[in-house]
Amino acid sequence: MHRFRVFAVCFTLVVGSKVMLSAAKGDAAKGKEVFEQCGVCHNADSDEKKMGPGLKGLFKRDKMTNGKKPTEANIRDRVDEGGQGMPAYKDMLSDQEKDDLLAYLKTL
Repeated sequence: MHRFRVFAVCFTLVVGSKVMLSAAKGDAAKGKEVFEQCGVCHNADSDEKKMGPGLKGLFKRDKMTNGKKPTEANIRDRVDEGGQGMPAYKDMLSDQEKDDLLAYLKTL
């Protein structure tokens, strides 16, 4: 009986952790809505430059226009701080909106 309780507690912790981690990753569908304001300057369906670079395949590239590797942290920093003509969105988007946006960008 004791082993069953230990197993049940461990199983609950593992399942609960996975649910919490997946919830924190962002929702690509919501991220697509967030991207609508980005679409004024960035193409989502090509890598051709609009006002800013096209973002199709962003996470598959060797580097971004600022020379950094396109990791979640570097892209989030770019969204937060802006640069090279891009405004800073640090105070304009919530952390959840940024998570959703990153989830969407991964689908491009």
